[in-house]
Amino acid sequence: MVACLSSTLPDSLIISSRRRNPFLKSHYHTSSTCWPKFGSAEALLLLQNCTNFSHLRLVHGKIIRNALSSNQLLVRKLIHLCSSYGRLDYAALLFDQVQEPHTFTWNFMIRTYTIHGYSLKALLFYNLMIRRGFPPDKFTFPFVVKACLASGSIRKGKEVHGLAIKTGFSKDMFLCNTLMDLYFSCGDAGYGRKVFEKMRVRNVVSSTTYIAGLAVCGDLDAARRAFDQMPTRNVVSWTAMIHGYVRNQRPHEAFELFWRMLLANIKPNEFTLVNLLKACSELGSLKLGRWIHDYAVKNGFDLGAFLGTALIDMYSKCGSFDNARQVFREMEIKSLATWNAMITSLGVHGYGEEALSLFAKMEEANIRPDAITFVGVLCACLQTAKVREGDMYFKYMREHYGITPAVEHYTCMIELYCRANLLDELDELVKVMPGELSDDISAWIKSRFIDDIVETENSLEHHGEELHYWETQT
Repeated sequence: MVACLSSTLPDSLIISSRRRNPFLKSHYHTSSTCWPKFGSAEALLLLQNCTNFSHLRLVHGKIIRNALSSNQLLVRKLIHLCSSYGRLDYAALLFDQVQEPHTFTWNFMIRTYTIHGYSLKALLFYNLMIRRGFPPDKFTFPFVVKACLASGSIRKGKEVHGLAIKTGFSKDMFLCNTLMDLYFSCGDAGYGRKVFEKMRVRNVVSSTTYIAGLAVCGDLDAARRAFDQMPTRNVVSWTAMIHGYVRNQRPHEAFELFWRMLLANIKPNEFTLVNLLKACSELGSLKLGRWIHDYAVKNGFDLGAFLGTALIDMYSKCGSFDNARQVFREMEIKSLATWNAMITSLGVHGYGEEALSLFAKMEEANIRPDAITFVGVLCACLQTAKVREGDMYFKYMREHYGITPAVEHYTCMIELYCRANLLDELDELVKVMPGELSDDISAWIKSRFIDDIVETENSLEHHGEELHYWETQT
């Protein structure tokens, strides 16, 4: 690749590119016999003015021809730009050209892969770093643990933790916070507790991570004790405890803590309000939900996709569809979750025609539906007894969007066929179901038909008694 770039980017091309690429023009004199010095400072300036991947490749070619490709500061800048353009393949090639990468450069690649959703590749880079004998530093381990968290690999996380202990970096506060996040998120509360207890120095992030982790694992009493013992609390700490109560179906405690939060003059953030709206849904309290909505408006919260979707969900579950519709109309930015919340709520609660109409508008807005969307759509078909439309959407989901049906989709279709007494279609559907779903669905069908049979037998028995009484009287 180096030879290719060097041969395809001669000086004459750079000169002729001055008019096409103004960001290169100011770095060259008009006289071909008078060249300015091109060093790392000039290269960095050009990279800072890059606007697309093509410009980056031009500058990279100039860097190679001026023997600057071993400058790891430039390499890291190139990698950063490649990642921002979505070209991690090119970033990997850039890294491979470095003869002796600094630990910082290894860390940069590991972090780049992790934040762009390639956690397994980040772990492979870490393995390669250790195998080649490059020493990790205190920044390496948090990046790698975050990759373990993203991939759900607690076993690898424990291995990394062990190496951090051996190399003397295990007491780093940032690493400990990340390790707690990993252990609690993967359900290992014991290891999470040990990390927290062994920390010599803690900050508010440490305590908040510990509280949130305990809440996720269901130990709310321990989480509350840790919360009450915190010397200082910020909005994230309060919200973590409120979230723990809501997550574990204890909405009253969530609101009790919220009132204390207001008395402590801590202003809630968007996440706080979203959790409280979930608590309102748990309580079925439309009055409290409207109060939270008014509070958000009066305190300048934007009706964005996150808060707006939570409001739609709360109003729908509390039975106020007019309010849900109004929020939906007022939202300038709607995420997929927003559309799903509105379509599913309408479909489940008897507004099938409106839900199907909204689905059509969603497609017109070029929002790609997912499996949750089609649960709402099929529920709408079920509520309106639209068997033909249900068939069409079920096939459309698979053939047009490539979505594999889940239990919820099959359940909707089976109920639809049962209500229409289409037993042949039901039998065909069951035959094509994946094996892993067959047992669950078959049990559901069996229970449903048993209920129908029992109800029918009871009805026949009742009519038989009436007939016998009539015969004896006549």
